[in-house]
Order: sequence, then C-alpha cells, then structure tokens
Amino acid sequence: MTVTLPAVDKREQPEGERESPSGAFTSKSAAGLIVGLALVALLAVVRVLAPSTPEVLALPNAARDFATLSISVVIESLPFVFLGIVLSIAVQVWLPEGLLLRRLPRSLVLRRLVLSLLGMLLPVCECGNVPLARGLVVNGLTVAESMTFLFAAPILNPVTIVTTAQAFGWDNGILASRVLGGFFIANLVGWIYSRHPRPGELLTARFQETCSVAVHHAGSAGRIRRSVQMFSQETRAMMPALFIGAGMAGLIQVAVSREVLVALGSNPVWSVLALMLLAFVVAICSNVDAFFILSFGATFMPGGIVAFLVFGPMIDVKMLALMRTTFTAKTLLQLSLLVALCAAVLGLAVNYGH
Repeated sequence: MTVTLPAVDKREQPEGERESPSGAFTSKSAAGLIVGLALVALLAVVRVLAPSTPEVLALPNAARDFATLSISVVIESLPFVFLGIVLSIAVQVWLPEGLLLRRLPRSLVLRRLVLSLLGMLLPVCECGNVPLARGLVVNGLTVAESMTFLFAAPILNPVTIVTTAQAFGWDNGILASRVLGGFFIANLVGWIYSRHPRPGELLTARFQETCSVAVHHAGSAGRIRRSVQMFSQETRAMMPALFIGAGMAGLIQVAVSREVLVALGSNPVWSVLALMLLAFVVAICSNVDAFFILSFGATFMPGGIVAFLVFGPMIDVKMLALMRTTFTAKTLLQLSLLVALCAAVLGLAVNYGH
C-alpha cells in the first residue's frame, strides 16, 4: 500500500502574490532565534568570565557546568545543522524536478532500503539530517521514507562508521551490531509508519503548510532567490529548537550524576538502560560518540555500548527538539518508545549472546 502526502501544488505564482510558507510564524520564529542567540552569547560570557570573578560573585560549579555543556552541544551541532540545510536546499531547488524519485526503486521496501543507505553518501550527523529529511518530504518522499532516512543516515554515514571502527575495531561485535542494528531499526520504523492511513497527521500543521506550497523557478536568479528564502526559513525553524535542546541537555547532565550511571554498568540489563539514558542526556554527535563512550568500555558491558551507539543518534533530547519542528508530539512519543524498545532488545541480545 502506497502512502503519500497530498500532492504538492506546482503552479506558478506571481512574485508579489507568493506568501512565505512560514507565514504568520515569521515574527515568532525570528524572535525565538534572537532570544536563542542572545542566550548562547550570555552563557559564553558567563563561562569565560566566571573564573575571573571575585569569590563572592563566583557562580556555582553547577551553573558553570551547565553553561559549558550547553555551549558545547550548540558548537558541535551548528556546522552540521547548516550543512543539512544547504543539502536540503540543493535537493529542493537545484536538483532537476523528480530526479531523486525517478532513481528510486518502485518497490516500497526497496525504496526504504535504498534511502537508508543514502547516509553513506552524506557525512552529516543526526542534527543535520533533520532539515535534509524535511527537504526530502517537500520534494515528494513519503513520511515513512523520510523517517527511514532520518534514523539510518547518522549511523550509516562514513564518518560514523570510521570513528566507530577506530574506537572499537571488531571487538565484541560492537561495530557490526551498530551498523546492522541501526539499518534494521530504521527500516522497521519506516515499514510500520508506511501502514499509517493518514500520514499527514504525523506532521505539524506548520510543516504541512510548507509541504503544500512549492514554487518552481526556471532561471538561476529565481533559484538563488528561493535558496536564500529557504535558508532563512529553515534557519528560523531549526535554530530555536537547537538552542532549546542544547539547554535541556546541559541541564539534565548537571542534574543526573554520572557516578550513578557507572554503578549500573556491570549488570546486563541495567547497563543497557543506563547507557540509553546517558545517550538521551548527553546528546552527542554521532560522528564522535564512539570516542566519548570508549572511556566507559571498561565499566559497561558491550550491549550497553551498542545500545548507546544506536539509540543516541536516533533519539536524544536535542533530536527531539529538532524533530518537533516537523513531527507532532504524539508522533515523537511513539517514535521514542519504538526506537527505545528496539535498541534495548538489541543491547540485551548482545549482552546475553556475548
């Protein structure tokens, strides 16, 4: 059964009559972006000046840690968010119309398999794949197909595979379990949501509005203008979400003691659950998460490491904030539970089969 979004309107509209897809949200989004930038600047100033302030005025360690962790998440994610936006614009504006869809297999299962491997051509971590997945939906892919790409790409991209291999090699099957497990979970999610009778309901009203408005420009000048407009719109949509996600990640990391997590590492069940929680909290980029979790390798069982490396790139506090620009809260809750269950089963299988 083929499930697609309503057909995209390709009719030409005069330049003066076109309305931005973000419409009434422009002022609100711009205000959110300005507030987010101001917050990051404030956190940076606090972190830089805190050590030199008088003892009486010095910030508590928790406040300094919160500033450091939040800023690090933003700095780590920002280049990939911008890269994802640029790739999304390339797909929507500069690729010949229908080129990607014509190259995909007709079989829905094979289409999702091919899309899940598309990440091998794109060295973008999970935060950059959100705007790219949005662009693929606007360009004609179904919601289920975009989900398959979104969850597979950060794990199957070449940088992630190489860094995981460098960190763990072939020890305990961690690399193979990560790649094959991520591939399987992404396609399972895509298959489940391909059965949804009304896929448009999975998307936010704002993003449905974006999908319903598509303008074709024949000349390069029109394409450039459209690219600039789209970059502005996607930046306004992504940046506030990134700032919120980074702040939440920093806050949770300060509140949750890592010593408690480490104490659970030797239990085959709790090691999986603890590192899944850690993956959700730290919100670290998939391109470098293998080196981060390598330091836990002597404490936690291999299944916990695998669960961390699979669950984190798909669902973490930062990704949920970014995906909220596209999917409804109900959809994100369902996706989180489904991916968490699959990652937990994968981790337990590695632990008990080790």
